Amino acid sequence: MMSGDLNFEILRLGEGRIPSPMKDICFVKDQERIIFHSALSEINEYVREVKPIPSFERAGPRETIYFDPSKLKCGIVTCGGLCPGLNSVIRAIVLCLHHNYGVRTIVGFPYGYEGLTYRYGHAPMVLTPIVVERIHEQGGTILGSSRGNQDVGEMVDTLEQMNIGILFTIGGDGTLRGASAIAEEIDRRKLKIAVIGIPKTIDNDIAYVQRSFGFATAVSEAGRAITSAHVEAQGAKNGIGLVKLMGRESGFIAAYAALAYSDVNFCLIPEVPFTIEGLLNSLNDRLTKRGHAVIVVAEGAGQDLLEASGERDTSGNIRFGDVGIFLKDRIHAYFKNKGTKIVLKSIDPSYTIRSVPADANDSAFCLLLGQNAVHAGMTGRTNMVAGVWHNEFTHVPMPMATSTRKKMDPEGWVWNSVITVTGQPRELR
Repeated sequence: MMSGDLNFEILRLGEGRIPSPMKDICFVKDQERIIFHSALSEINEYVREVKPIPSFERAGPRETIYFDPSKLKCGIVTCGGLCPGLNSVIRAIVLCLHHNYGVRTIVGFPYGYEGLTYRYGHAPMVLTPIVVERIHEQGGTILGSSRGNQDVGEMVDTLEQMNIGILFTIGGDGTLRGASAIAEEIDRRKLKIAVIGIPKTIDNDIAYVQRSFGFATAVSEAGRAITSAHVEAQGAKNGIGLVKLMGRESGFIAAYAALAYSDVNFCLIPEVPFTIEGLLNSLNDRLTKRGHAVIVVAEGAGQDLLEASGERDTSGNIRFGDVGIFLKDRIHAYFKNKGTKIVLKSIDPSYTIRSVPADANDSAFCLLLGQNAVHAGMTGRTNMVAGVWHNEFTHVPMPMATSTRKKMDPEGWVWNSVITVTGQPRELR
Protein backbone atom coordinates (compact mmCIF):
# COMPACT_ATOMS: atom_id res chain seq x y z
CA MET A 1 0.00 0.00 0.00
CA MET A 2 1.76 3.17 -1.17
CA SER A 3 1.43 6.59 0.39
CA GLY A 4 1.50 8.51 -2.91
CA ASP A 5 0.24 12.05 -2.46
CA LEU A 6 -1.99 11.22 0.50
CA ASN A 7 -2.63 13.90 3.08
CA PHE A 8 -1.88 12.67 6.60
CA GLU A 9 -2.90 15.97 8.24
CA ILE A 10 -5.56 15.79 10.93
CA LEU A 11 -8.12 18.60 11.06
CA ARG A 12 -8.82 20.39 14.34
CA LEU A 13 -11.60 22.69 15.50
CA GLY A 14 -9.13 24.89 17.33
CA GLU A 15 -6.29 24.92 19.78
CA GLY A 16 -6.62 23.00 23.04
CA ARG A 17 -6.28 25.41 25.97
CA ILE A 18 -8.00 23.52 28.79
CA PRO A 19 -5.76 21.40 31.05
CA SER A 20 -6.67 17.72 30.80
CA PRO A 21 -8.43 16.35 33.88
CA MET A 22 -6.54 13.07 33.46
CA LYS A 23 -3.91 12.45 36.13
CA ASP A 24 -0.89 10.18 36.62
CA ILE A 25 -0.55 9.19 32.95
CA CYS A 26 1.98 9.73 30.19
CA PHE A 27 0.68 12.31 27.72
CA VAL A 28 1.41 12.16 23.98
CA LYS A 29 2.95 15.20 22.28
CA ASP A 30 1.48 16.41 19.00
CA GLN A 31 4.88 16.03 17.32
CA GLU A 32 4.98 12.26 17.87
CA ARG A 33 4.49 10.36 14.61
CA ILE A 34 4.21 6.76 13.41
CA ILE A 35 6.09 6.15 10.14
CA PHE A 36 3.87 4.87 7.35
CA HIS A 37 6.42 2.67 5.58
CA SER A 38 8.03 -0.32 7.25
CA ALA A 39 10.85 -1.10 4.80
CA LEU A 40 14.09 0.89 5.07
CA SER A 41 14.40 0.98 1.28
CA GLU A 42 11.10 2.88 1.01
CA ILE A 43 12.10 5.38 3.69
CA ASN A 44 15.51 5.95 2.06
CA GLU A 45 13.78 7.15 -1.12
CA TYR A 46 12.27 10.07 0.81
CA VAL A 47 15.60 10.77 2.53
CA ARG A 48 17.45 10.88 -0.80
CA GLU A 49 14.88 13.22 -2.33
CA VAL A 50 14.76 15.36 0.85
CA LYS A 51 11.00 14.83 1.19
CA PRO A 52 9.03 14.51 4.44
CA ILE A 53 8.68 10.86 5.44
CA PRO A 54 4.96 9.91 5.37
CA SER A 55 3.68 9.35 8.89
CA PHE A 56 0.55 9.19 11.00
CA GLU A 57 -0.13 11.34 14.04
CA ARG A 58 0.27 9.20 17.16
CA ALA A 59 -2.95 8.68 19.12
CA GLY A 60 -3.28 9.13 22.86
CA PRO A 61 -4.21 11.64 25.59
CA ARG A 62 -2.91 15.23 25.35
CA GLU A 63 -2.02 17.60 28.18
CA THR A 64 -4.54 20.17 26.99
CA ILE A 65 -8.00 19.62 25.50
CA TYR A 66 -10.37 21.68 23.39
CA PHE A 67 -13.77 20.91 24.93
CA ASP A 68 -14.84 21.83 28.44
CA PRO A 69 -16.05 18.48 29.88
CA SER A 70 -18.54 20.19 32.20
CA LYS A 71 -20.39 21.66 29.22
CA LEU A 72 -19.85 18.88 26.67
CA LYS A 73 -22.53 16.60 25.25
CA CYS A 74 -21.47 13.58 23.14
CA GLY A 75 -23.30 11.26 20.78
CA ILE A 76 -22.60 7.71 19.58
CA VAL A 77 -23.99 5.94 16.53
CA THR A 78 -23.45 2.39 15.20
CA CYS A 79 -24.09 1.67 11.51
CA GLY A 80 -23.95 -1.17 9.01
CA GLY A 81 -23.86 -4.89 9.68
CA LEU A 82 -23.33 -6.40 13.08
CA CYS A 83 -19.82 -7.20 14.22
CA PRO A 84 -18.26 -8.66 17.37
CA GLY A 85 -17.15 -5.86 19.69
CA LEU A 86 -19.71 -3.15 18.91
CA ASN A 87 -20.96 -3.07 22.49
CA SER A 88 -17.37 -3.18 23.77
CA VAL A 89 -16.52 0.00 21.82
CA ILE A 90 -19.68 1.77 23.01
CA ARG A 91 -18.81 0.85 26.59
CA ALA A 92 -15.20 2.00 26.22
CA ILE A 93 -16.28 5.41 24.87
CA VAL A 94 -18.84 5.97 27.63
CA LEU A 95 -16.51 4.89 30.46
CA CYS A 96 -13.59 6.96 29.17
CA LEU A 97 -15.72 10.09 28.69
CA HIS A 98 -17.34 9.70 32.12
CA HIS A 99 -14.49 8.54 34.35
CA ASN A 100 -11.42 10.03 32.63
CA TYR A 101 -12.84 13.36 31.45
CA GLY A 102 -15.88 13.95 33.61
CA VAL A 103 -18.36 14.20 30.72
CA ARG A 104 -21.83 13.59 32.12
CA THR A 105 -24.10 13.82 29.06
CA ILE A 106 -23.71 11.01 26.53
CA VAL A 107 -26.46 9.81 24.20
CA GLY A 108 -26.73 6.99 21.72
CA PHE A 109 -28.63 7.48 18.46
CA PRO A 110 -30.72 4.36 17.67
CA TYR A 111 -30.55 2.39 14.42
CA GLY A 112 -27.58 4.02 12.78
CA TYR A 113 -27.88 7.28 10.90
CA GLU A 114 -31.67 6.91 11.02
CA GLY A 115 -31.42 8.04 14.65
CA LEU A 116 -29.91 11.35 13.54
CA THR A 117 -32.88 12.37 11.42
CA TYR A 118 -36.36 13.44 12.51
CA ARG A 119 -38.10 11.26 9.94
CA TYR A 120 -38.04 8.01 11.93
CA GLY A 121 -38.91 9.30 15.39
CA HIS A 122 -36.14 7.37 17.16
CA ALA A 123 -35.60 8.76 20.67
CA PRO A 124 -31.93 9.03 21.72
CA MET A 125 -30.78 6.67 24.47
CA VAL A 126 -29.05 8.13 27.53
CA LEU A 127 -25.79 6.27 28.11
CA THR A 128 -24.25 6.07 31.57
CA PRO A 129 -21.66 3.76 33.17
CA ILE A 130 -24.53 1.78 34.73
CA VAL A 131 -26.29 1.34 31.39
CA VAL A 132 -23.14 0.03 29.67
CA GLU A 133 -21.76 -1.90 32.65
CA ARG A 134 -22.21 -5.43 31.21
CA ILE A 135 -23.00 -4.82 27.55
CA HIS A 136 -19.59 -6.07 26.40
CA GLU A 137 -20.78 -9.56 27.31
CA GLN A 138 -23.51 -9.37 24.67
CA GLY A 139 -23.30 -9.64 20.90
CA GLY A 140 -24.71 -7.00 18.57
CA THR A 141 -25.21 -3.37 19.60
CA ILE A 142 -27.56 -1.96 22.24
CA LEU A 143 -28.12 1.01 19.93
CA GLY A 144 -29.28 -1.06 16.98
CA SER A 145 -27.98 -0.46 13.48
CA SER A 146 -29.11 0.20 9.93
CA ARG A 147 -27.77 0.60 6.41
CA GLY A 148 -28.39 3.27 3.82
CA ASN A 149 -27.87 6.97 3.34
CA GLN A 150 -29.67 9.71 5.23
CA ASP A 151 -29.90 13.43 4.55
CA VAL A 152 -26.66 15.03 5.75
CA GLY A 153 -28.30 18.40 6.40
CA GLU A 154 -30.95 16.83 8.62
CA MET A 155 -28.34 14.91 10.59
CA VAL A 156 -26.30 18.04 11.24
CA ASP A 157 -29.51 19.87 12.19
CA THR A 158 -30.05 17.24 14.90
CA LEU A 159 -26.50 17.58 16.21
CA GLU A 160 -26.83 21.36 16.31
CA GLN A 161 -30.26 21.35 17.96
CA MET A 162 -29.12 18.85 20.61
CA ASN A 163 -25.91 20.80 21.21
CA ILE A 164 -23.74 17.74 20.53
CA GLY A 165 -20.02 18.55 20.72
CA ILE A 166 -18.54 15.22 19.61
CA LEU A 167 -20.17 12.54 17.44
CA PHE A 168 -18.57 9.09 17.52
CA THR A 169 -19.47 7.03 14.45
CA ILE A 170 -18.79 3.29 14.61
CA GLY A 171 -18.95 1.59 11.24
CA GLY A 172 -17.28 0.51 8.03
CA ASP A 173 -16.45 2.20 4.74
CA GLY A 174 -19.97 3.49 4.06
CA THR A 175 -20.38 4.74 7.61
CA LEU A 176 -17.07 6.60 7.47
CA ARG A 177 -17.98 8.20 4.16
CA GLY A 178 -21.21 9.40 5.76
CA ALA A 179 -19.30 10.66 8.80
CA SER A 180 -16.90 12.57 6.58
CA ALA A 181 -19.85 14.18 4.76
CA ILE A 182 -21.30 15.17 8.16
CA ALA A 183 -17.94 16.69 9.17
CA GLU A 184 -17.77 18.66 5.91
CA GLU A 185 -21.30 20.03 6.41
CA ILE A 186 -20.38 20.99 9.98
CA ASP A 187 -17.34 22.84 8.66
CA ARG A 188 -19.44 24.58 6.01
CA ARG A 189 -21.76 25.85 8.75
CA LYS A 190 -18.78 26.92 10.90
CA LEU A 191 -19.99 24.78 13.81
CA LYS A 192 -17.74 23.48 16.59
CA ILE A 193 -18.65 19.80 16.42
CA ALA A 194 -16.04 17.05 16.16
CA VAL A 195 -16.68 13.83 14.22
CA ILE A 196 -14.57 10.82 15.17
CA GLY A 197 -14.79 7.44 13.42
CA ILE A 198 -14.05 4.01 14.84
CA PRO A 199 -13.45 1.50 12.01
CA LYS A 200 -15.87 -1.42 12.24
CA THR A 201 -15.55 -4.00 9.51
CA ILE A 202 -15.45 -7.71 10.13
CA ASP A 203 -13.73 -8.08 6.73
CA ASN A 204 -10.73 -6.01 7.95
CA ASP A 205 -10.83 -3.99 4.72
CA ILE A 206 -10.51 -0.35 5.89
CA ALA A 207 -7.55 1.28 4.16
CA TYR A 208 -4.59 2.58 6.17
CA VAL A 209 -5.83 0.77 9.27
CA GLN A 210 -3.82 -2.33 10.16
CA ARG A 211 -6.69 -4.07 11.91
CA SER A 212 -10.35 -3.44 12.61
CA PHE A 213 -12.19 -4.76 15.64
CA GLY A 214 -14.19 -7.96 15.32
CA PHE A 215 -11.76 -9.49 12.83
CA ALA A 216 -9.85 -11.62 15.36
CA THR A 217 -13.10 -12.94 16.83
CA ALA A 218 -14.40 -13.72 13.33
CA VAL A 219 -11.31 -15.78 12.52
CA SER A 220 -11.64 -17.70 15.80
CA GLU A 221 -15.34 -18.40 15.22
CA ALA A 222 -14.67 -19.43 11.62
CA GLY A 223 -12.39 -22.08 13.04
CA ARG A 224 -15.36 -23.86 14.60
CA ALA A 225 -16.98 -24.22 11.18
CA ILE A 226 -13.72 -25.33 9.57
CA THR A 227 -13.14 -27.96 12.26
CA SER A 228 -16.68 -29.28 11.78
CA ALA A 229 -16.23 -29.35 8.01
CA HIS A 230 -12.97 -31.28 8.42
CA VAL A 231 -14.57 -33.84 10.75
CA GLU A 232 -17.44 -34.34 8.30
CA ALA A 233 -15.06 -34.68 5.35
CA GLN A 234 -12.85 -37.22 7.12
CA GLY A 235 -15.86 -39.24 8.18
CA ALA A 236 -16.85 -40.24 4.66
CA LYS A 237 -15.20 -41.68 1.58
CA ASN A 238 -14.54 -38.78 -0.81
CA GLY A 239 -15.86 -36.42 1.83
CA ILE A 240 -15.83 -32.69 1.06
CA GLY A 241 -16.38 -29.90 3.58
CA LEU A 242 -17.34 -26.54 2.06
CA VAL A 243 -17.29 -23.45 4.30
CA LYS A 244 -18.40 -20.02 3.07
CA LEU A 245 -17.06 -17.10 5.09
CA MET A 246 -17.49 -13.33 4.96
CA GLY A 247 -15.34 -11.19 2.68
CA ARG A 248 -17.03 -9.27 -0.12
CA GLU A 249 -13.93 -7.76 -1.70
CA SER A 250 -11.19 -8.75 0.72
CA GLY A 251 -10.36 -12.29 1.74
CA PHE A 252 -8.63 -11.68 5.06
CA ILE A 253 -10.99 -13.81 7.18
CA ALA A 254 -10.72 -16.80 4.83
CA ALA A 255 -6.94 -16.46 4.52
CA TYR A 256 -6.23 -16.07 8.24
CA ALA A 257 -8.67 -18.85 9.11
CA ALA A 258 -6.77 -21.11 6.70
CA LEU A 259 -3.53 -20.19 8.48
CA ALA A 260 -4.98 -20.61 11.96
CA TYR A 261 -6.60 -23.98 11.22
CA SER A 262 -4.42 -26.20 9.06
CA ASP A 263 -7.37 -28.36 7.95
CA VAL A 264 -8.07 -26.19 4.87
CA ASN A 265 -7.01 -27.59 1.49
CA PHE A 266 -8.43 -24.91 -0.80
CA CYS A 267 -8.81 -21.24 0.13
CA LEU A 268 -10.67 -19.07 -2.40
CA ILE A 269 -10.63 -15.27 -2.03
CA PRO A 270 -11.84 -12.33 -4.18
CA GLU A 271 -8.30 -11.08 -4.86
CA VAL A 272 -7.18 -14.31 -6.56
CA PRO A 273 -9.23 -15.39 -9.62
CA PHE A 274 -9.83 -19.06 -10.33
CA THR A 275 -11.66 -21.11 -12.92
CA ILE A 276 -14.22 -23.71 -11.96
CA GLU A 277 -12.39 -26.23 -14.15
CA GLY A 278 -9.10 -25.55 -12.37
CA LEU A 279 -10.70 -25.94 -8.94
CA LEU A 280 -12.59 -29.12 -9.82
CA ASN A 281 -9.58 -30.81 -11.40
CA SER A 282 -7.41 -29.97 -8.38
CA LEU A 283 -10.17 -31.15 -6.04
CA ASN A 284 -10.36 -34.44 -7.94
CA ASP A 285 -6.59 -34.88 -7.55
CA ARG A 286 -6.86 -34.18 -3.82
CA LEU A 287 -9.64 -36.76 -3.35
CA THR A 288 -7.71 -39.35 -5.34
CA LYS A 289 -4.63 -38.91 -3.14
CA ARG A 290 -6.14 -38.22 0.29
CA GLY A 291 -9.80 -39.21 0.16
CA HIS A 292 -11.20 -35.97 1.63
CA ALA A 293 -10.92 -32.19 1.26
CA VAL A 294 -11.94 -28.94 2.96
CA ILE A 295 -12.70 -25.83 0.90
CA VAL A 296 -13.01 -22.35 2.42
CA VAL A 297 -14.45 -19.65 0.17
CA ALA A 298 -14.94 -15.94 0.85
CA GLU A 299 -18.38 -14.67 -0.20
CA GLY A 300 -16.92 -12.37 -2.87
CA ALA A 301 -14.71 -15.00 -4.49
CA GLY A 302 -15.53 -16.25 -7.97
CA GLN A 303 -18.21 -13.66 -8.64
CA ASP A 304 -17.06 -13.47 -12.26
CA LEU A 305 -18.25 -17.06 -12.61
CA LEU A 306 -21.77 -16.31 -11.39
CA GLU A 307 -24.63 -14.61 -13.17
CA ALA A 308 -24.85 -11.03 -11.87
CA SER A 309 -28.29 -9.86 -10.76
CA GLY A 310 -27.46 -6.16 -11.08
CA GLU A 311 -29.35 -5.46 -7.85
CA ARG A 312 -27.96 -3.37 -5.00
CA ASP A 313 -28.62 -3.39 -1.27
CA THR A 314 -29.63 -0.36 0.85
CA SER A 315 -25.97 0.62 1.22
CA GLY A 316 -25.51 0.70 -2.55
CA ASN A 317 -23.41 -2.49 -2.65
CA ILE A 318 -23.94 -4.90 -5.54
CA ARG A 319 -25.81 -7.98 -4.39
CA PHE A 320 -23.46 -10.89 -4.86
CA GLY A 321 -24.51 -14.31 -6.05
CA ASP A 322 -24.13 -17.12 -3.53
CA VAL A 323 -20.75 -18.65 -4.36
CA GLY A 324 -21.34 -21.38 -1.77
CA ILE A 325 -24.42 -22.72 -3.55
CA PHE A 326 -22.70 -22.29 -6.93
CA LEU A 327 -19.69 -24.37 -5.87
CA LYS A 328 -21.86 -26.99 -4.19
CA ASP A 329 -23.91 -27.49 -7.37
CA ARG A 330 -20.90 -27.54 -9.67
CA ILE A 331 -18.96 -29.98 -7.48
CA HIS A 332 -21.92 -32.38 -7.36
CA ALA A 333 -22.41 -32.16 -11.13
CA TYR A 334 -18.70 -32.69 -11.85
CA PHE A 335 -18.32 -35.85 -9.79
CA LYS A 336 -21.69 -37.23 -10.89
CA ASN A 337 -20.52 -36.90 -14.48
CA LYS A 338 -17.32 -38.76 -13.57
CA GLY A 339 -19.30 -41.50 -11.85
CA THR A 340 -17.60 -40.78 -8.52
CA LYS A 341 -19.68 -40.83 -5.37
CA ILE A 342 -18.94 -37.97 -2.99
CA VAL A 343 -20.35 -36.77 0.33
CA LEU A 344 -20.41 -32.95 0.48
CA LYS A 345 -21.33 -30.94 3.58
CA SER A 346 -21.82 -27.19 3.14
CA ILE A 347 -21.59 -24.78 6.09
CA ASP A 348 -22.34 -21.03 6.15
CA PRO A 349 -21.65 -19.60 9.65
CA SER A 350 -21.73 -15.93 8.60
CA TYR A 351 -24.58 -14.66 10.80
CA THR A 352 -23.45 -16.79 13.73
CA ILE A 353 -20.01 -15.20 13.53
CA ARG A 354 -21.36 -11.65 13.24
CA SER A 355 -23.54 -11.89 16.31
CA VAL A 356 -21.16 -13.27 18.94
CA PRO A 357 -19.51 -11.09 21.62
CA ALA A 358 -15.88 -10.12 21.10
CA ASP A 359 -13.24 -12.51 22.39
CA ALA A 360 -10.60 -11.40 24.92
CA ASN A 361 -8.19 -10.23 22.22
CA ASP A 362 -10.81 -8.12 20.45
CA SER A 363 -12.28 -6.84 23.74
CA ALA A 364 -8.94 -5.34 24.76
CA PHE A 365 -8.53 -3.89 21.26
CA CYS A 366 -12.03 -2.37 21.40
CA LEU A 367 -11.25 -0.74 24.73
CA LEU A 368 -8.08 0.86 23.36
CA LEU A 369 -9.79 2.01 20.15
CA GLY A 370 -12.63 3.59 22.14
CA GLN A 371 -10.27 5.33 24.53
CA ASN A 372 -8.11 6.74 21.72
CA ALA A 373 -11.21 7.93 19.87
CA VAL A 374 -12.25 9.84 23.01
CA HIS A 375 -8.77 11.32 23.49
CA ALA A 376 -8.85 12.58 19.89
CA GLY A 377 -12.35 14.02 20.16
CA MET A 378 -11.64 15.84 23.41
CA THR A 379 -8.73 17.68 21.76
CA GLY A 380 -11.00 18.99 19.00
CA ARG A 381 -9.71 16.72 16.26
CA THR A 382 -12.32 15.93 13.62
CA ASN A 383 -13.05 14.12 10.34
CA MET A 384 -10.65 11.38 11.43
CA VAL A 385 -10.55 7.70 12.31
CA ALA A 386 -8.94 6.08 15.34
CA GLY A 387 -6.70 3.44 13.80
CA VAL A 388 -3.66 1.29 14.37
CA TRP A 389 -0.50 0.99 12.29
CA HIS A 390 2.62 -1.05 13.06
CA ASN A 391 0.83 -1.98 16.30
CA GLU A 392 0.69 1.69 17.36
CA PHE A 393 -2.57 3.61 17.70
CA THR A 394 -2.89 6.42 15.18
CA HIS A 395 -5.08 9.21 13.84
CA VAL A 396 -6.13 8.64 10.21
CA PRO A 397 -7.86 11.35 8.15
CA MET A 398 -11.30 10.04 7.24
CA PRO A 399 -10.98 10.89 3.52
CA MET A 400 -7.77 8.87 3.47
CA ALA A 401 -9.36 5.85 5.19
CA THR A 402 -12.17 5.82 2.61
CA SER A 403 -10.00 6.56 -0.43
CA THR A 404 -9.60 2.87 -1.30
CA ARG A 405 -10.31 -0.58 0.07
CA LYS A 406 -7.65 -2.71 1.74
CA LYS A 407 -7.16 -6.04 -0.03
CA MET A 408 -5.02 -9.13 0.24
CA ASP A 409 -1.82 -8.93 -1.82
CA PRO A 410 -1.63 -12.09 -4.01
CA GLU A 411 2.16 -11.65 -4.05
CA GLY A 412 2.45 -10.89 -0.32
CA TRP A 413 3.69 -13.07 2.52
CA VAL A 414 0.21 -13.83 3.90
CA TRP A 415 -1.09 -15.34 0.68
CA ASN A 416 2.23 -17.14 0.10
CA SER A 417 1.79 -18.69 3.54
CA VAL A 418 -1.78 -19.73 2.67
CA ILE A 419 -0.51 -21.48 -0.47
CA THR A 420 2.13 -23.24 1.63
CA VAL A 421 -0.20 -24.43 4.40
CA THR A 422 -3.08 -25.54 2.14
CA GLY A 423 -0.94 -27.12 -0.55
CA GLN A 424 -3.27 -25.78 -3.23
CA PRO A 425 -1.85 -24.75 -6.63
CA ARG A 426 -0.98 -21.05 -6.87
CA GLU A 427 -3.17 -20.84 -9.96
CA LEU A 428 -6.42 -22.79 -10.14
CA ARG A 429 -6.74 -22.43 -13.88
